[in-house]
Amino acid sequence: HPVRYSPWHSPPRDPFGIDGMGTTVVGNNVQGVGNNMTNMPGVHQQQTEAAEVARQRAEIQAVLAQRQQAVQAMAQGGGGPPGQSPLPQGASGPQQQQQSVGGARKGSQGGREEDSARANAIASLFQQAAGGGVSAGGQPRINPAGSVDSIPSSSSMGNTAGALNPSPHTQNGQAPILPGDKRGNNHQDPRQQRSNVVASSANESNAPSSAAARPPSAAANQQTQQSAATIEEEDRLTAIHPREVMELSQHTSEVFMCAWNPRFTNLIATGSGDASARIWAINGKDASGGCRQSILLPHGHDSSDKKNKDVTTLEWSSNGELLATGSYDGVARVWSRNGELRQTLKGHRGPIFSLKWNKRGNFLLSGSYDKSTIVWDVTGEVGFVKQQFSYHFAPALDVDWKDDLTFASCSTDKTVQICRVGLARPIKTYTGHADEVNAVKWDPSGTLLASCSDDCTAKVWDINSPRNEPKWDFKSHQQEIYTVKWSPTGPGSKNPNKVLLLATASFDGSVRLWNVANGSCLRILSRHRESVYSVAFSPSGEYLASGSLAGQLYIWNVGDGVHIKSFKGKGDIFEVAWNVEETRVAACFSSNVVSVIDFKKP
Repeated sequence: HPVRYSPWHSPPRDPFGIDGMGTTVVGNNVQGVGNNMTNMPGVHQQQTEAAEVARQRAEIQAVLAQRQQAVQAMAQGGGGPPGQSPLPQGASGPQQQQQSVGGARKGSQGGREEDSARANAIASLFQQAAGGGVSAGGQPRINPAGSVDSIPSSSSMGNTAGALNPSPHTQNGQAPILPGDKRGNNHQDPRQQRSNVVASSANESNAPSSAAARPPSAAANQQTQQSAATIEEEDRLTAIHPREVMELSQHTSEVFMCAWNPRFTNLIATGSGDASARIWAINGKDASGGCRQSILLPHGHDSSDKKNKDVTTLEWSSNGELLATGSYDGVARVWSRNGELRQTLKGHRGPIFSLKWNKRGNFLLSGSYDKSTIVWDVTGEVGFVKQQFSYHFAPALDVDWKDDLTFASCSTDKTVQICRVGLARPIKTYTGHADEVNAVKWDPSGTLLASCSDDCTAKVWDINSPRNEPKWDFKSHQQEIYTVKWSPTGPGSKNPNKVLLLATASFDGSVRLWNVANGSCLRILSRHRESVYSVAFSPSGEYLASGSLAGQLYIWNVGDGVHIKSFKGKGDIFEVAWNVEETRVAACFSSNVVSVIDFKKP
C-alpha cells in the first residue's frame, strides 16, 4: 500500500484521533504525544503554568539560537567541531528516536522519550514563536496526524545534514501517510525513509569506528559497477518489447492496487489515490487489441468530497460478479462488474487497509486503522455488520480467510489473530514477531498461515499445532519483509502434484522462495536494486512476477530461478497481478498508469 506534500486538510473522519495518539514535530525530532492539549500539569493553576511556560520559552529560545548558529556555521563549511554532531546540545535531530502513529517505533538507539506534558509545552512555545497555528482556545492547532502548524523545521532554518523531510502533507486532497500504507515520500516507504535518515546521520557523525562512515574501497566500487553493468545488459536482452505493453492511463494519481476478474477474465479493476477505482475491459489476446471500455467508480464527486478517499484495497468476489473497494475514509463499497454501486458499508472509524471476500461470497472481511476487523453480511440489498472484532491494540494491516467462517488478521501491535464468526474471543493469538506484522496469507489447504514483519522475518504457523510457536521461522532477509505469497500448488490447490512454495518480498531488494516441507530456501531472486513491494505467482505456479520501486518488473522461472522477462516503467511499482489464462501481467505505477504486459511461455 506508499507521502505527498501540501497543507494538511481535516478529514471527515479523523483516523489519527482514534487512540488519542499523534505526532508532534519539534525541530527535526518526532515524538509521540497525546492530542489532548489540556493534559498539561498545572493546567488549573495558572500562575504555576505561566512560570513553567516562561522558563521553557527561555530554554527553547536558547536552543533555537544555538541551532541557528550551528546552521550558519555549516553554511560556511564549518560543520562543527570534528567528531561532534552538527546540532548543538539539546537540539533535536534525526539521530533521536522517531515514532510513528499507532505506536510503531523506528529510529536510532539514541532516542529519548518526552512526556506528553513537556512535548505539548514545547510545541506550544514553538507555535507561539512561529506566530501561527493557534486555535480559538489559545492552544496550538493539531493537524490530523498530530503535527503542529508552523513549527520551525530544518527547511525553515537552512538545510542541516541528515535532517528529516518536512512533516508529510497531502496533495490534491489525498490522504496522509499512515502506518502500513504503501505510499512513501517520493514514493519511498516511510520506514525505509526513516532508516535512510538514521543511516545518513550515522554517516555524518564523523565517528571513525563506525563501519557506515568508512567509504567503500575502489575494488568494491568497481565490482558493484561491473555487477550493475551485467544486470543492465541482461535486462536489455530480456526486455519486453513496447508493442507487448498496453498502458491504461486514465487515473490522475498513483495506482495502488489491481485485480483481474477470476471469471470474466478480460476485466481488470484498479484503485488509485485519485479517489476512484476503474474497471477496464481489455480487447483481444494481446496488447494490440487495446482497451474497449473503462468504467469509473467514483468515491467522491468533487474536489472537496474526494479528500481522504484514496482507494487503498480492492478485490473481486469468487464468482466475478462483485467488486469490493476500501478507502481512506473508512468506508467499504460493493460494486457490480458493470460499475453500479450496490452497497456502502460504514462501520470503521479509520482507513481500511485490507478487504477479502470469503469463498462463498456472503461475507466481506475488512481490516482497518481503527484496530478492528469487521465481517460484513452482504447477501441482502443492504449490507450490515455481522460481527466486529476488536482484539488488536494497534492498526490492523491485513486480513485473510481460512474458510467461509475463520480468518486471520495482523497488526502493528506485532500479533497475528485467528478469529471465527460467532465466537467472542480469538481462537489463537500468535506473538512471535518483534515488530509490525505487514501481511498474512493462508496456504491453499487452509492449514498453514504465513506472516511477515518489519522484524525482517517471515513465519509459517500450523493452525493444527497445539503450540503457539511457528513451524518455520525464516530469518535471512536483511530488511523489512513487506509481503508474502503462496504458490497455487500443493494440497488444496488446482496443482496438487506440485511442491508448495512460499515467496517473500523485502525492502532489501530480494525475493526468496521457500520450501515449507523442510524449511529450506530454494531460490534467492536478487536482481532488484530497490525495495520489492509486490510478488505474484502465475496460475500454474511455474512463473513469478515481482515489482519494485524505480519501476522494475521481472518475470522469473520458478523452477530454476532465472529471470526470463524484464520491464522498466516510469515511477514505482506497488502491485503486480496475473490474469487467469497466464497470458498477461498487470503492474500498478506511482506515475498514475497501469501497464498490462503480454506474456507467452518460453
